[in-house]
Amino acid sequence: MSEDLQSLLEKINREGVEKAQAAADEIIAKAKAQAAALVKEAEAAALKAKADAELAAKDYAARAAETIRQAARDTVISVESAVTNKLTSLLAKDVKAALAEPKAVAELATAAVKEFATQGEVTVATAQAIAATLKAQLAAEKNLTVTTDETLGTGFTVKLDGGRVEHSFTGATIAEELAKRLRSDLAKLVK
Repeated sequence: MSEDLQSLLEKINREGVEKAQAAADEIIAKAKAQAAALVKEAEAAALKAKADAELAAKDYAARAAETIRQAARDTVISVESAVTNKLTSLLAKDVKAALAEPKAVAELATAAVKEFATQGEVTVATAQAIAATLKAQLAAEKNLTVTTDETLGTGFTVKLDGGRVEHSFTGATIAEELAKRLRSDLAKLVK
């Protein structure tokens, strides 16, 4: 009986070990499957994070490039504006200086009056300092009136048709017209 008991104990022991081994193998298999699933999820999350980061980097690079293009355009516009303002200022200064000289203004006014004299009565308005020289030079002209207008600054104005038509040859007007004509050429140089 002891042998039967021994064999029964061995059988129970063997079945218990086999069951324990099977349970352990099952637990290990489940653990490996869970680990594989977690690794797969982690890899998928890592790939998604990498793709999101690459997309964000491309978007950032595109925004940075656009910002640089806008900054370059703004710089060109700023330089163009500064150069244009400086040129206009220098031009106005030089024109005003040239038109502050009575003899030069008188010559210009004489040429303008001779051009407009055929159109009827002509009125020339200029600063007091230039008016005397102009009256002396244009004394022979008929239908001409020379008046003083201190608000003009430098240069003169010519009025025709009873004052309804006025041509301005003041420093500010001439400088503005010259600047308009130079602005497009200057813009080409700056760009």
